[in-house]
Amino acid sequence: MSGRVILLAGPLVVASHNQGKVREILDLLTPFRLEVKSASALGLAEPEETGTTFEANAILKARAAADASGLQALADDSGLAVDALGGEPGVYSARWAGEVRDFSAAMRKVEDRLQAAGATTPERRRAQFVCVLALALPNGEVATFPGRVDGTIVWPPRGDRGFGYDPIFLPDGHSRSFGEMSAEEKHGWRPGDAKALSHRARAFQLFARACLGQP
Repeated sequence: MSGRVILLAGPLVVASHNQGKVREILDLLTPFRLEVKSASALGLAEPEETGTTFEANAILKARAAADASGLQALADDSGLAVDALGGEPGVYSARWAGEVRDFSAAMRKVEDRLQAAGATTPERRRAQFVCVLALALPNGEVATFPGRVDGTIVWPPRGDRGFGYDPIFLPDGHSRSFGEMSAEEKHGWRPGDAKALSHRARAFQLFARACLGQP
């Protein structure tokens, strides 16, 4: 699904319980002065992510929040896809960190798998961060917005900023990992800019053009 869905007046629910994602989405929404509420602040249940694609899971989460709250809801599903691992961890990126969300262990798992696959040179360590944003309205309308950034897996991890797998992802054309960048650098975009950097910012740029009247 894709297309144009006009954002309604009234609150927008950020349909995520991942505080790192919520923080980044709130950063991107700040210039638009919308009334924003998080799913956790509203006490909404976190639905089970049963989809096998980023789009399916994003729609599932947005639809669940819109149905439960009666409000428009914006959800994100995203993850790291490593070429030499057949696209893993992909939609299971969070699950690789376990119930306690230990991303240090998850990053170590990625590196161990790469070493086992003999992926020791940069060209064998290609990866992508992928994001799909889904906007669901109470009337049943849904639109999705994809974003992707290509890069290389580095080891050891670099930096303590961002969240998740950021410290091991070096985006193409840059000398610092996402874990070494400020939020502003990682997004690489504000309203009116031509190009975003991160996968989430690239998806948000499409959302802003379609739903927030951005050029």
